[in-house]
Amino acid sequence: MAGAIEDYAFVGDLQSGALVGRDGSIDWLCLPRFDSPACFAALLHDESAGRWLLAPAQGGPATRRRYREDTLILESEWHTAEGSVRVVDCMPLRGEAADIVRVVEGISGRVTMRMDLRLRPDYGRIVPWVNRVGNALRAVAGPDAFWLHTPVKVYGENMTTRAEFTVEAGDQVPFVLTYKPSHLAGRPRPVDAIPAIEDTERFWKNWMSRCTYRGKWNDAVRRSLVTLKGLTYQPTGGILAAATTSLPEQLGGPRNWDYRFCWLRDATFTLQALVGTGYLEEAAAWREWLLRAVAGNPADLQIMYGLDGTWRLPEFELDWLSGYEASRPVLAGNAAADQFQLDVWGEVLDCFHVAREAGLPAHDIAWNVQKSLLDFLEGNWSRPDNSLWEVRGEPRHFVHSKVMAWAGLDRAVRAVLHHDRWGPVDRWEQLRDRIHAEVCEQGYDAERNTFTQFYGSQGVDAALLLLPRVGFLPWQDPRVRGTVETVARELGEDGFLVRYRPEADGGVDGLPGTEGTFLVCTFWLVDALHGVGRHREALDLFERLLSLRNDVGLLSEEYDPLTGRHLGNTPQAFSMVGLVNSALWLSGTADITSVDGHHEHAVATSSSDPFTATRGRTRR
Repeated sequence: MAGAIEDYAFVGDLQSGALVGRDGSIDWLCLPRFDSPACFAALLHDESAGRWLLAPAQGGPATRRRYREDTLILESEWHTAEGSVRVVDCMPLRGEAADIVRVVEGISGRVTMRMDLRLRPDYGRIVPWVNRVGNALRAVAGPDAFWLHTPVKVYGENMTTRAEFTVEAGDQVPFVLTYKPSHLAGRPRPVDAIPAIEDTERFWKNWMSRCTYRGKWNDAVRRSLVTLKGLTYQPTGGILAAATTSLPEQLGGPRNWDYRFCWLRDATFTLQALVGTGYLEEAAAWREWLLRAVAGNPADLQIMYGLDGTWRLPEFELDWLSGYEASRPVLAGNAAADQFQLDVWGEVLDCFHVAREAGLPAHDIAWNVQKSLLDFLEGNWSRPDNSLWEVRGEPRHFVHSKVMAWAGLDRAVRAVLHHDRWGPVDRWEQLRDRIHAEVCEQGYDAERNTFTQFYGSQGVDAALLLLPRVGFLPWQDPRVRGTVETVARELGEDGFLVRYRPEADGGVDGLPGTEGTFLVCTFWLVDALHGVGRHREALDLFERLLSLRNDVGLLSEEYDPLTGRHLGNTPQAFSMVGLVNSALWLSGTADITSVDGHHEHAVATSSSDPFTATRGRTRR
C-alpha cells in the first residue's frame, strides 16, 4: 500500500524523476522521461503495479532521512536492533541513459537487507521478460528494456526479482537500474555507482553556488530551487507542473489530473523566481521553451504543452489502476489542454515583459510572436472562458481572465513606450482602458467591496489576489483591501485558502466533490497581506506554510487542515515557486508586481483611466 503523499521524497536527473517512500520503496518512476508510462506505479495501485523496495528485512519506515546538502541525492537511515544502515538514492545526470543508483551503506552492527524489484511497464500493466546477460539482469517489455547491475546474488520469485544480504559497518553495496530502448543493440554502459553519486553531488553544488538569495529563509528557498530545477526537462528547458499524475485533491474523489506537463500560466511566476534568485540561464531557457511552444497560429494557443512543446495531450483513463487510496479515475494526458482560457494570452505576454525587464537578451522573433498574440487578444478578450482553474462547467466572464487580458495589452504598451518596440500603441491603450473600466463596473461588487469570481457572481476566487500583483490596481486601493479581506474570510480553511467554493453560484466547475486548500493560493495571500500593510499576519502565515513541508522540504499541490495531509500531485512546482516568490517579497529583495516602479502612481491618477500619466510620451 502506498504511503501518505507527504511520505515521499523526490529524486531526478533533469529528464525523469522517482518518488521514494519512507519505507525505502520507489513507488513511482517514469522512464526515460517524466511523461513516459510509469514502470513503477504502486503509488496509484499496490505493489503489483511495480515498485523497487530496498530496506532492512524487518521493514518499517526510515528512522530519519535527508537530502545531501543542496542536492537531489536522498539518504534514508534505519536504526535497528541489529545495527544502523543507510540507503543512498540518486539519479545521475549523464544524459546518454537513465539510471537509478541505490547504494546500501553499513553504519554500525550487521543488518539484514531485503531487495524486491518488480518492474511493470505501461503503468503496471505489463510483466516483462527477464533473463541474465553476463553479470546483469535484463527485463524487456515492448519498447522498453531495463538492466540491473549489482554484486548481490538475486533470484526470481512470484514475478519479482529478490535478494537478501547483510551489510556491516563500512560496507557499500551498489544497485544500478538502467533504462534503454529495447530496439537498440547491445547492453548499456552501466555507471559506476559511487563515482556517479559524487559527480551528481558536484553538479548540484556548482549549480546552487549561483544562487543569490541571502534572506531569512535560506534553507527553504534553496530546497525549493533545487526541486524546481529537478522538475526541469533539461533537453528543452521546459518546467513541468509536478512529477506525478492522479494524486487526488480529495481522498476517494474524482478530481485527479495528470500534471506532467508545462503550464503557460506558471511562466511569469517561475521566471520571477528564477530571475530573483540569480538563475538567468534557466530563466532564458524557460523563455525560449515558451517561445517555441507558442509559435504558430495564436488562435491555437494552449494552456499547457508537453515537455518538448508537444501540442496533443489526449486524456484517457488507466482503468486497471485502483487509484491512490481508491481515488479514481487514474488519468494520463489532460483534456484541459483543449479549453479556452483567456488569461493564458496575458500570462504569456506578461512573461515576455518580465524577461525584458530582467534584461534577458532580446529574441529576433519574440516581438512578432507577441504582436500575433495581441491581435488574437484584441478580437477575443470579450469571450467567456474556463478560467485559470480549468473549470469543466459553463464558460463565464471570469474577472481574473479579463484582468490578464488587460495585463497583456498593458505590457504591449510598455514595450513600445519603454523598450523601443513598434506597435499600434494608441489602439492598445484604448482597449486596455476599456477592459479596465468594464472589469471595475461588472466584476466589482460595491455593496460587499470586493471583486467577484466572474461577472455577476456571488462568489470569489483566490486569483483575485493577483489584481494588484499584475498592476491592475495599487495595493492601497480600497477595492484591493476589501477583496483581500473577502477572499481571506470566504475562502479560508484554518487560515489557508481554497481556490474557490465549487458549490458557489450553482456549481461553477461542473464537478462533484471538494478539494483541499491550495498552497500557492495561500502564498498569494501572504503576498497580498504584506502588500496591503498587514506585515505581521503575512509573516505568521508564511511560517505556517513552511511548517507544512514534509521532512525533506517538499510541498504538494494542496493541504487538508482537518487531517494534516498533503493532497494533489507532488512535488508541485507552483507551490515551490510560490514559496520562493513570497520569501523574496517578504525579504524586501523583489517587487511583487511585474510592472515597473512608476506604475502605482500612474494608476492612482485616475481609476477610470489608469495610465493617464503615461500619455504624451514618445512612441514609435
